[in-house]
Formats: sequence, structure tokens, C-alpha cells
Amino acid sequence: MIDEDPELAHQHALAASRSAGRVGVVRETVAITAYAVGDFALALRELRTHRRITGSDEQLPLIVDSERGVGRPDRALEEGRAVDRSTLSVPVRVQLAIAMSGARLDLGQTDRALQELEIPEADPDRAFEWSPALFSARAAVLEELGRADEAAEWERRAEIAADALDAAAGVADREVIVVEEIELIDDEGGVDVASGVIPLEDPREDSVDAADDEDVVESDGTSDDANSGGAGVEQHGEEDAR
Repeated sequence: MIDEDPELAHQHALAASRSAGRVGVVRETVAITAYAVGDFALALRELRTHRRITGSDEQLPLIVDSERGVGRPDRALEEGRAVDRSTLSVPVRVQLAIAMSGARLDLGQTDRALQELEIPEADPDRAFEWSPALFSARAAVLEELGRADEAAEWERRAEIAADALDAAAGVADREVIVVEEIELIDDEGGVDVASGVIPLEDPREDSVDAADDEDVVESDGTSDDANSGGAGVEQHGEEDAR
């Protein structure tokens, strides 16, 4: 629920931390939700704890951006330079470049902010998961430099990349499927959601032996008509949108 209600999501994360404060992903979640509600000091503390527990630098861009959030762009740049970028995954490396560019803007170093975005992943003719954000960041810096035409072109490319990724992922024509849990009421009025057999006939009619009733669906996951518990979203990797 972080996108719809970040404050409530943050409260859930804090509740989790009270029960499992030594679990890396819990501290990571607290950090992310804290960042979402603008508590950058807490985000920094939790991000450092997460890195200490897991040894991972995957949230380095968020560390850099949180340093910016507490008004320390110089420290943000130090954090970003302290890690060998070749050891980072491509999406993290791109996010770090965007965060470092923002820190340069905070310091009034607009030309260097553009240099931070001069990375191989900034291919204007191909769309990857990181392309829209990277292109938009470049557009913002170009706008600051007074290069309005170039800024507009990169913003247009960001929109094209986002549309291409959505189309490749089937977002444009994806149906919304609502999966509802079927609750069964037993003879004593209790609710049974783990029953092995779900009768489709009206329960007020005379009962029919399950072995002879064609309108009986086995809910052990083997029926062609049964839904599994959830619907997964396929994540696409690098998408070529030439």
C-alpha cells in the first residue's frame, strides 16, 4: 500500500520492525517507507542498518538521495563515490547516476550534473526499465542549463520509452481480475475456508453425493476451473523499443 497510503505502509513497516528488527528486509522496508513519507533521517539510519546486516549496496541510490534530503549533498556525493559501480547491478547503477546528478544540482554544479548522466545506459533508441527515469532526469538538467529544445526532446523520449515498456508488458490491454475467497458455512454455522470440496448447488436444495455430482469442484489446485491463490505479474527484462 506504499503507493496509495505511504504513511499507513510506514506504520506497518514499523510494526514489523518491533517483531523482527534483526531481519534485513524488514529494516529495508522501514527505510523505504520512511523515505516515502519524507523522514530522510530515519531512512538513512535504517538503510545503514540494512547494509550492515546484509552487506548489500543495492539501496545505495536511496542512501545518496536521503543524504540530499537531510541537506548534505556533499556527503551524498561521498557515499556515491565510495562504492565501485562496476559491482552494482545495471538498474542500481542507473539509479545511482540519477541520485548523484541530483546532488550536483543541489550544489549548483549543473554541468557536472549532466556528466553524471553520461552513462552507457542512456541509449535514446532503446527502452529498458530504467530508461524513463533516466531520460527525464537528463531533461531536467538540460532545462536547468537553458537547453529547452534538447530538454523537450529527452522528455519526449522518456514518454516514448514508458509507453513502449507498458505495451511490452501488456499494461495497455491487461484485464483486471478479482479473485475472491469462497467461504463455506458448516452445519454449525462456522466458516470453513479449507474444505476440500466446494458444492456449487444451492445449499438449500437436497444434498447430492459428491462422488456422483458433476457440479463438484475439487479445490486442491488440480481443477482446470480453479484459480490459484494469486496472479503474478511477469517482469520483463531489457526491452528493445527501436
